[in-house]
Amino acid sequence: MKKLMICGAGGVGSAVVDLAASRGFAPEIVVADLDTARAERAVTRTQQRNPNSRSKLSAIELDASSAARVETICRELRITHLLNAVDPRAVMPIFEGCLRAGVTYQDMALSLSVPHPSEPYSLIGEATGAEQFAQAQTWEDKGLLALVGMGADPGLSDVFARYASDELFDTVHTVSVRDGSNVKVTGHEFAPLFSPWTVIDECLKPPVIYEKGRGWFTTEPFSEPELFDFPEGIGPVECVNVEHEEVFLVPRALDVSRVDFKYGLGEEFINVLRVLSKLGLDAVEPIEVGGAKVSPRDVVVSLLPDPLELADAMRGQVCVGTLVNGQGKDGKFKEFYLYNVVDAEWSRREFGAQPVVWQTAVSAVVGLELLMEGTWAGSGVLCPEQLSPKPYLDLLTNGYGVAWGQQERRAVDQAA
Repeated sequence: MKKLMICGAGGVGSAVVDLAASRGFAPEIVVADLDTARAERAVTRTQQRNPNSRSKLSAIELDASSAARVETICRELRITHLLNAVDPRAVMPIFEGCLRAGVTYQDMALSLSVPHPSEPYSLIGEATGAEQFAQAQTWEDKGLLALVGMGADPGLSDVFARYASDELFDTVHTVSVRDGSNVKVTGHEFAPLFSPWTVIDECLKPPVIYEKGRGWFTTEPFSEPELFDFPEGIGPVECVNVEHEEVFLVPRALDVSRVDFKYGLGEEFINVLRVLSKLGLDAVEPIEVGGAKVSPRDVVVSLLPDPLELADAMRGQVCVGTLVNGQGKDGKFKEFYLYNVVDAEWSRREFGAQPVVWQTAVSAVVGLELLMEGTWAGSGVLCPEQLSPKPYLDLLTNGYGVAWGQQERRAVDQAA
């Protein structure tokens, strides 16, 4: 019998529990977290919202920093599928624990990158996800599947890229992920909308760009600002280069000339991040303060609001989308923006979750259902672009009631 473990009961993990329990693809769901009380809260919340889920849910304590512990628990509980909703620091032990235990694995963020030691703003060091893809042959030899980067971004953004390549273009030139919002958070001067630790990490690391013939290269954080017009009332938002998984994933499956990722952060948000960096408060390694060892970044994160608790304070919309251009099916140059917009008040009212959390969770659960039902299958370490996008988008719309949009934009070939 299929048995699902959701590893991590934070904001996204809790929303995943809600969504997965409302569907029939997982007869048993184990919610695991280092903090047992947090796992129990996620279970209780879902049971209150959906009384029919009571018999299928349970909560356990799990130290996901230990691959051996992940393996042991998965074996003891006969877990068949695991969704990793823990922050990227724990990707590798969970990933390796699943490999040892013979468990189908899915995550929403790849293993952490390591900047180049001497030329971080021009050369790649260790790429995000490199540790996982290095083990692809081992997963394939065992007949096991690890689906990596299947959340909203990465994830839905990658599905959009593959769909555009299959259905809208004969030849793809550029894939440009553009995420932004007009969200306001009342009562907080600085409030990241998702994991603050991850926000600091990916925004202050050297952004990566891919170009055919040159490969992957890096640039300065917050470089190449551009004003991007987001749909459905969000409007123009300045977006800047940020390190993100799509830049590494898209070229693994699609023949493209360029891939980049830009995020609408806002001038004030960027200034705060720059100050943290200048003061060394983004550092991960512990330092000694008053006889105690503390990580500067962990201290900063501890002072910031929990994204899970921001739903009532948020107003506005968030957008995840992928801008693709190239030669269309009619032989003419085309450009399309494929996107999903979530309104903060709607997600709070309908699901009790803030929009970034809910958007990430539902994008991940759609992929998880396809895996557990066998619609998506394979072996090795795969990314969303390597699987058929149509079943995903059909289930997203018809099974989960989530709308996505497709806008045709400029009609002049500026890449020629």
